[in-house]
Amino acid sequence: MILNDWLAKLERLHPVGIDLGLVRIAQVAQRCLPNVLPMRVITVGGTNGKGSVCAFLEACLLASGYRVGLYTSPHLLRFNERVRIQGQDVADDDLIEALSVVEQARDDISLTYFEFTTLAAMWLYCRAKLDVLVLEVGLGGRLDAVNLFDADCAVITSVDIDHVAYLGDNREQIGREKAGIYRTDRPAICADPHPPNSLLLYGQSIGAQQWQVGKEYGYAIAEYDRDVWWRYHDRWGELVLPRPTLGGVFQIGNAAAAVAALRALGDKLPVELTALQQGLINAGLRGRYQCLGDAPERRVDVAHNPHGARALAASLRHSPAVGHTWGVCAMLMDKDAAGVVAAMVDVVDHWVVAGLPGERGGTGAGLAQQIRVTAGKIAVECVTVLDAWQLACQQAGENDRIVAFGSFLTVADILQYEGEN
Repeated sequence: MILNDWLAKLERLHPVGIDLGLVRIAQVAQRCLPNVLPMRVITVGGTNGKGSVCAFLEACLLASGYRVGLYTSPHLLRFNERVRIQGQDVADDDLIEALSVVEQARDDISLTYFEFTTLAAMWLYCRAKLDVLVLEVGLGGRLDAVNLFDADCAVITSVDIDHVAYLGDNREQIGREKAGIYRTDRPAICADPHPPNSLLLYGQSIGAQQWQVGKEYGYAIAEYDRDVWWRYHDRWGELVLPRPTLGGVFQIGNAAAAVAALRALGDKLPVELTALQQGLINAGLRGRYQCLGDAPERRVDVAHNPHGARALAASLRHSPAVGHTWGVCAMLMDKDAAGVVAAMVDVVDHWVVAGLPGERGGTGAGLAQQIRVTAGKIAVECVTVLDAWQLACQQAGENDRIVAFGSFLTVADILQYEGEN
């Protein structure tokens, strides 16, 4: 089978797409993976910012000369984006080999798509003789498949409301789920400036080495020699670091969390200042306040919940457009559309909306109604994301700005249309 056939098979394998828990995956892992992973592990969880922190960690560790693996989800254009070794997406043939190993090992045990592919990725990482592996949590933390593997350092980027059907409808419940990636006597980095008590109390109860932004580490923006740099500080002193290449004012907070994790692991994975500086410049990640062109300025961002939309809005305010801002939006129906619209209401002048396909896909009509109620504006409805994007591009003036957001699916369609590979 080709890779796409494998992935289609995995989507049909388990009765439900999301089935949180570690019992089934642990049984299969015992059959196809070593009992102790042969590399250091950094696990990154949180509501938003996970992908950016992972990108910074990967780039800094590569600049330091380590053999690095990176596991992320979801992907934008190709499944292979999820499984990276030495900064490169793993090839189809390698993924197929790994999936075959897991298929043989699982026997009659049913696995979800994410559990199956996580085990396949881990098999490849173990074979690759890595020094360090960066794992992004798929959903939550405590019961997520990647939490089967003990983290030498855990990072929680932010805690906000999302995936309420699985994690709870308040920050205290969600914080406890995310804190499940912490481990006893190991560094636990929290980049949320106002973390829920449940997260802090769990870290204390298990004896994790908690690093909270604003306490054990911090950062501030400054200017040196007319270039914008920023200052990071912790118990060992202060570092002057370049502004990350990744766009968005929120990225310095993500970069600081990555630096804190590497500093906390300094006795096990030493990373010099020059590698940190180079990594922050080298790190790249599709779909995060990504600029696709000018005149008009065209951007995409995977913001799909209120917390992500507030961060996107802050970046748009930080660099206001000369003309009007056009918002192209399509969302899944189980997301908080009202919260997203409310976060963007003062930075979007004209709305163009569309529906998304599939069982979870929201409708353009439903989103337009939400914009009327929340923002008091009339949205133009289109059938598809590309229809909405093309219409905005046709209508916008050269001094205007177009920003597309609302879902990974929304951004993926636009990236493909714009020729991103």
